[in-house]
Amino acid sequence: MTERRRLLLDLSATSRNWALTPDAEARIRSEAPDGWEVVRVAAAISSDGDGPDFGSDEAVRLIPDAEAYFGFGFTNDLFLAARHLRWVHSAAAGVGAVLKSGLATSDVVITNSAGIHGPPIGEFVVAGLLHFMRGLVVAIAQQQRGEWNKSFFVADDSPLRELSDSRVLIVGTGGLGGEVARRLSGLGATCVGIRRHPEQGAPPGFSAVFGLDAIERELPTADALVLAAPLTAETAELMTRARLGMLPRHCIVVNVARGAILDEEALADLLEAGRLRGAVLDVFRKEPLATTSRLWQLRSVVVMPHVSPVSPGRFWPRQLDLFLDNWQRYVAGKPLRNVVDKTAGY
Repeated sequence: MTERRRLLLDLSATSRNWALTPDAEARIRSEAPDGWEVVRVAAAISSDGDGPDFGSDEAVRLIPDAEAYFGFGFTNDLFLAARHLRWVHSAAAGVGAVLKSGLATSDVVITNSAGIHGPPIGEFVVAGLLHFMRGLVVAIAQQQRGEWNKSFFVADDSPLRELSDSRVLIVGTGGLGGEVARRLSGLGATCVGIRRHPEQGAPPGFSAVFGLDAIERELPTADALVLAAPLTAETAELMTRARLGMLPRHCIVVNVARGAILDEEALADLLEAGRLRGAVLDVFRKEPLATTSRLWQLRSVVVMPHVSPVSPGRFWPRQLDLFLDNWQRYVAGKPLRNVVDKTAGY
């Protein structure tokens, strides 16, 4: 009897927004290639960030016989227990923790979910920018005080502006940055991208792209700065105090990438001093954000608990369209989509 190949599903997320649904599991089982068995880990697992620090006891027990693994990241204890593993697909986009599991120096293929979260995050960025550009931040404060006051909105030096009169610098032109640019350019904004390989050209939505070496030249021209790049050795600590200080006073900073890309203390200093218009932050160096952080207290900051990708009812259909297509490609020996470059880190 031919031994069946095993896919291990480790998707019982503690958060209901991300947990594998019965319909999604049924679709995976119904579309499994011939000769494969699907085994699901029932133990709960974290879906936060790049995934958990450790696998569950159940996952460690089941991984030795798995050829393919589908979970929220991947951990070192799973790597050490795996005997037949050939392919790991992460339901997360970030792979920083995955690459530290031991997979980076192995011949196991890693694919990620870059782009899956693009649509809701793109809408989140648009909403965050309009919150400041159209003065909603002021309107909300006045409403809380029961105050009817047009002075901010009609003042000669009012900072209100339209997206169509804005230049948005987007660091990262992949799945997230691309969705942001498509939406903003559709509303008339001029989107300029920073990407690792500018020679590959400007994706849809971007009027131009430049390499990381051009970022200091571009910062002073930005009406908004959107951080949407993966966390790598090149992007860690990218937005230093000095670079944040190059932004115009009216600039709005949005971070939907990773907290370690941005100097949060420097950002808070600039916002407190009125040197920046505002910030929309969904990711932080340490999560949850400490209750002592000044960012909580600043009216010019929107603090979100890392939820910009949430899209009930849309995540799993998008995720499975990617995974199931890749599963068929894997079986057929065809190139996979979203293969992680272990050297580049994304």
